[in-house]
Amino acid sequence: MNNKVIGFTLLMLSFASGWVWMDYQSALHHPALVDKAVTIEIEKGDSLDRISDKLVAQQLAVKPFWFKVIAFQENALKKLKTGEYELTSGLTAPQILALFVQGKTKQHAITFPEGWSFKEMLHEIEKNSNLEHTLNSVDFGSVMAKFKSDMQSPEGLFFPDTYFFEKHTTDVSLLKRAYDKMQLALQQEWLNKEEGLPFKTPYEALILASIVEKETGSAAERPLIAGVFIRRLEQNMLLQTDPTVIYGMGESYQGDIKSKDLTTATPYNTYVISGLPPTPIAMPGRDALYAVLHPDKGDSLYFVARGDGTHVFSATLKDHIIAVDQFQRNKK
Repeated sequence: MNNKVIGFTLLMLSFASGWVWMDYQSALHHPALVDKAVTIEIEKGDSLDRISDKLVAQQLAVKPFWFKVIAFQENALKKLKTGEYELTSGLTAPQILALFVQGKTKQHAITFPEGWSFKEMLHEIEKNSNLEHTLNSVDFGSVMAKFKSDMQSPEGLFFPDTYFFEKHTTDVSLLKRAYDKMQLALQQEWLNKEEGLPFKTPYEALILASIVEKETGSAAERPLIAGVFIRRLEQNMLLQTDPTVIYGMGESYQGDIKSKDLTTATPYNTYVISGLPPTPIAMPGRDALYAVLHPDKGDSLYFVARGDGTHVFSATLKDHIIAVDQFQRNKK
């Protein structure tokens, strides 16, 4: 009788150990999620129990016991990094733990298009819920002080691009990346500039690049428009560019420039002031920076929009008036 009991017990233990082994192998190799992706955030102070609870709450096929065993085996207990993680279909428990150890967090994106103003950039940042907001409507001078810059205006000092970031990244650190990228791009372009240009500083080139950026979306036309403005500067002609007038009008601009707007003095009204306005009027891209430092060598001093995104360039006022009549006043 005893031998039968012992034999039965051993048989049950064998079955149990076999089941445990198969359950363990399933935990190792079975995908924790199929046909979906979920986002998990590991926060500071989260224990392994808390993390496994979060996985289960997202309906992942993860058994907390085996998850902790695997973490112990992989020596991952003290290596898990905080952050937001995107878990994709097919990942197993060991692969999920590897993501947490490597810190391969989910990356969010924010885009600042070429030609945007700093206000537009700030608005895009403020409405992004994945960023940590610390600026709280501080004045522009305070913003620039955070970057150890003596510039009072932030306009044009940030590089337009798509930036990827982790959740809870601060607005200031994101701006710092855009600021540093613009400083580097401007420095590189300035070092390779053509000789004889009417700029005393890289900042002056940045100002004109912002105007070129606002005048055209055509990459091929940027050197042509830059050439017009540079020849005007060299000949002490007024720049007479509408985007600067619009910028100077601020909130009063309602989509149309009237005659009185062209004669109303503002620091940015280039129909009234000579030379460059005091600051950039937008974020120029790399092509606009390159264009003002490698302008077209032609003789045109005027240009007028055709209405299709391109312009007609003229060397004389007479030819310019003809082009204006044709394309702006609908005269033949």
